Amino acid sequence: MTELFEILHSTRAMRRLKPDPVPDALIAKILRAGASAANGGNTQRWRFLVVKDPAVKKAVQVWYKRAYDEVIGPRYAGSAPPPGVTAERYARQHAAVEYLTEHFHEAPVWIVACIAEEKPTRWSGASIYPAVQNILLAARALGLGATLTTRHLLYEKEAEAALGLPPGVHSYAILPIGYPMGRFGPVGRGPLRDITFLDRWGETWDIPEEG
Repeated sequence: MTELFEILHSTRAMRRLKPDPVPDALIAKILRAGASAANGGNTQRWRFLVVKDPAVKKAVQVWYKRAYDEVIGPRYAGSAPPPGVTAERYARQHAAVEYLTEHFHEAPVWIVACIAEEKPTRWSGASIYPAVQNILLAARALGLGATLTTRHLLYEKEAEAALGLPPGVHSYAILPIGYPMGRFGPVGRGPLRDITFLDRWGETWDIPEEG
C-alpha cells in the first residue's frame, strides 16, 4: 500500500523525455494495465494506437505546435499560477510545456487512446480515461515518463487524419512515453480543504489529518 500511494503522489507530468528506445515488452505491460481499467458496461470500446513511426509523429506535431502558438502559449502568458504552485515552479512548468511542444515528435513512443464509436457523448470519457490513468501509473511504476495531452484536439480532424484513424474512431488523448530527463517527485497541489465540500456545495469539511 505504501508503494501504491507513493506512485500516486509522485506521478508527475514528465514532458522532457529522452529519445532512447523503449522496449516493446514494457509498452505491452503498460497497455495491459490500461486494459484492466473499468469501463462503461465492460464494452471495452477502447482502442490503443502505438505510434513509433517518425513521419506520423512529425505530421501530428505540426498541429500540436499550432495549437500551442495560437491557444496554449498565450494562455500561459496571461495566467497566474494555480493554488499550491509558486511563480517559479509555474515558470518551469511553462518551459516544460514549450519543450514538449518543440520535441513532441521525438518521444520514442506515443500511445493514442481512442474509443470506437460513431457519435461520442459527454460520458464517453468514462470508458477511456480510467485506462489512461492506469497507463500513466504503470509507466511511473516502470520508471518511464509520460504525460496526458489532449491539445491535438484543438485541430481534431487534421490531427486524426495525420494519425490515420478510420471513421468511427476518435482520439481522447496522446501519451508520449519515454525515459525521463528529470526526476519523479511530489506533485504540486493546493490544500484539500479548498476543493472539498461536505453534503452541500460551499459547506466546509473538517478533513482528518493524514496519518
